Amino acid sequence: MQLPRNRFRDALRAGRPQIGLWVGLADPYVAEALAGCGYDWLLIDGEHAPNDVRSMLAQLQAVAPYPVHPILRPVQGEVALIKQILDIGAQTLLIPMVDSAAQASRLVAATRYPPQGIRGVGAALARASRWNQVEGYLQQADAEMCVLAQVETTTGLQNLQAIAAVEGVDGVFFGPADLSASMGHLGNPGHPEVQRAILDGIATVRAAGKAPGILATDPALAKRYLEAGALFVAVGLDTGLLVRGASELLRQFRPQGAPAPEAARSAGGGY
Repeated sequence: MQLPRNRFRDALRAGRPQIGLWVGLADPYVAEALAGCGYDWLLIDGEHAPNDVRSMLAQLQAVAPYPVHPILRPVQGEVALIKQILDIGAQTLLIPMVDSAAQASRLVAATRYPPQGIRGVGAALARASRWNQVEGYLQQADAEMCVLAQVETTTGLQNLQAIAAVEGVDGVFFGPADLSASMGHLGNPGHPEVQRAILDGIATVRAAGKAPGILATDPALAKRYLEAGALFVAVGLDTGLLVRGASELLRQFRPQGAPAPEAARSAGGGY
């Protein structure tokens, strides 16, 4: 049995833009439905979506038959958690709140086996090695890893050049929501100062020979980032697509501004 190639990382190294979609509904049925839509990558979110290692595993299994690359985002860059996520078969990680080169270096080490890194060895129990059915897994695994550092604070921006220069960091993802909050513009990622920082950041990452990435649900803004040199761009969220589609459908049948029936309000329980 052969170890899968990390074609997403190969595309980034070749400078080919990769278009992705955020998956936050935390359900393998949803992930599988989206896997057949033609995106280059899907981000399975464990930071702000209700995912744990087991639900991430189910979604990896659901998308495996499809030509889409799964990226997993843990809730934090913790060495033990990274070990678990790699063992269930992830090859690309997007790790939030990276503020320094030292932090980035430790995260890279967490994805590599000794002596290059500190990843714990337990391949016989791991889906990643197909339970030791991938010949030479321990010797090959490091070469297929892709580490994406998420920079989303002013501290991270100050250290951006050093973070991007870390060997083993393949790309830097800019988190507009947290970054705008850190810059004093909470809830306003479109603020000119934030946009300037992101565009400058994209240029800095490209100059370092690494891949910049971002989430942008506004098509015009997403195209602007791609034109500026971003190489992996998520252009939508499954939650947003579902809610927006359902709301637009309802507006065709209910006059604008008409209140929802009380029964519907109480059944929703969301307020």
